[in-house]
Amino acid sequence: MLTNTIENIRNQFPFLTNKVSGKELIYFDSAATSQRPQSVISAINEWNSFANANVHRAVHHLSACATDNYESGREAIRKFVNASKREEIIFTSGTTASINLLANTIGGVLLKEGEAVLITEAEHHSNIVPWQILTQRIGAKLIYLPVDESGQWDMEQLDTLFESENIKFVSAAHISNVLGLVNPIERLIQTAHKYGAKVHIDGAQGIVHQEVDVKKIDCDFYSFSGHKIYAATGIGVLYGKESLLDILPPWMAGGDMVDTVTFYKTTYAKLPLKFEAGTPNFIGGATFTPALEFARSVRCHQVEQNERMMKDFLIKELTSIEGLEIYGMGENKSPVYSFSIDGIHHSDIAMLLDQMGIAVRSGLMCAEPLINKFGKTGLVRVSLAPYNTLQECEIFIDALNRAIRMLR
Repeated sequence: MLTNTIENIRNQFPFLTNKVSGKELIYFDSAATSQRPQSVISAINEWNSFANANVHRAVHHLSACATDNYESGREAIRKFVNASKREEIIFTSGTTASINLLANTIGGVLLKEGEAVLITEAEHHSNIVPWQILTQRIGAKLIYLPVDESGQWDMEQLDTLFESENIKFVSAAHISNVLGLVNPIERLIQTAHKYGAKVHIDGAQGIVHQEVDVKKIDCDFYSFSGHKIYAATGIGVLYGKESLLDILPPWMAGGDMVDTVTFYKTTYAKLPLKFEAGTPNFIGGATFTPALEFARSVRCHQVEQNERMMKDFLIKELTSIEGLEIYGMGENKSPVYSFSIDGIHHSDIAMLLDQMGIAVRSGLMCAEPLINKFGKTGLVRVSLAPYNTLQECEIFIDALNRAIRMLR
């Protein structure tokens, strides 16, 4: 039954017919970008061919079809994260844009001069740099919650930081793109709210590997990207509580985000359009409908069992390799493994694996402060998805050992 289920999933992904250096491609870089199932590819082709017209603006049939597809994608997202209203779902170009939207609108509203933003030491650059720019611009402070040697948040310091610093906003990753650890976001949110702070969760990895119920976890904002969860590139989401989105000013100005415009004054459109200036990526937005339908279909026992077998195998084999160190170990871990090997450069490993038909990530993974904290200049990362198999993991371990022998 398990074999049939995984094979059925794999049959939905045309990319698996690719060959690299004469070998069948093994794609272990889904944390960077997931591959797309045929349902999403077919929808993109259909909409490009038969429903390519600007949304919200015209009364003709083609525009109405495009608008329906676009707004259906928004509704699919609302249901997927259990938001109360479609107005709480803002389309952006990705997680990075969602975080920048917040960093460019909360100043003077949710964060003022002399107050502080709290992030962690395990954040992606996209969840560090915007807050550096904001706090420097308005005279606020940026505080870091430490991570320990295993990559876990040092939660013992959380209350101390809130009691000693005037923290009014928190932004942290649901799952680290380097460590793969599922972070204790519910405890973080509860603590932040106790001290009167608002919380944004970077869900770029979390939305892929965890059930997300924004009402249950009670986050104020949650962001993620389409291309991580089988949808198109160049499209993303910012969920926000309606009461908070209402009081934030627009970030970008232009068409569709206005109510009335005169030479002297402009009033703004209601949510969600207030934050969606210009022609949106309406086909990208529409792809959330088939993408999230697929994502929901693979959240089943058979896929979980396959993932567990792959994770157990990789942990056993990777930890048995002399000189190899995995960063981010714990019980609550997604199938993301970043590691270094003594005396071998991360890029050399990745290039040799590529020649053997295996795609992995290497380098700083847009988390330079974290990797520097571990005393490394870069790591190798393996990240799995439901279209991966235990057999691929076995081939990878054999190839990795072969590469190590060649480089030592």
